[in-house]
Amino acid sequence: MRRMKNDYLAYSLINAIVDSYFKIVEKFEDKIESIDKELITNPRQETLQAIQNLKRNIIFLHKSVWHLEQAISEVEKGESSLIQESTRAYFRDVCDKTVQVLDKIEMLRDIAYGMLDVYFSNMSNKINEVMKVLTIITTIFIPMTFIASIYGMNFKYMPEFEIPWFYPLVWLIMLAICISMLFYFRKKKWL
Repeated sequence: MRRMKNDYLAYSLINAIVDSYFKIVEKFEDKIESIDKELITNPRQETLQAIQNLKRNIIFLHKSVWHLEQAISEVEKGESSLIQESTRAYFRDVCDKTVQVLDKIEMLRDIAYGMLDVYFSNMSNKINEVMKVLTIITTIFIPMTFIASIYGMNFKYMPEFEIPWFYPLVWLIMLAICISMLFYFRKKKWL
């Protein structure tokens, strides 16, 4: 390295920087893997925050590497008297490495956006399950509420009120409706 000129030193420094980006990308891959496990097993609000932070950091890294790639490309293609022709091949190599880093970062960005989609899909599924339970409960109680509201109207002349066993009969009808709906929902595998 001491026998080479300043352009080779610049290449060596840029190459070291680009190599460090590979290590950063590996750390992002590890972070994505840990968030992905959490996303599948137990997605929480903190998971969404972690995905958002990861996405923001990946976008920042992409911008940094993209600007570096543009600068290296200009040096490699340019006709600067500061860069010797023998060193230009090294700059082409580091430019190719930078493109590889950019490709990996773009892949990580796509994965992060996909993780957001999975998170929102999981949350939507949980909400759908809650709504399903609430709908079933409502469906069971609506007929009983209807019967209770009819006989809750304070009419003086309702012929059924004269029958002594009518009150237990109304209860039996409401229980039969409730039990039949439960059986129906179980048969449809909604419960």
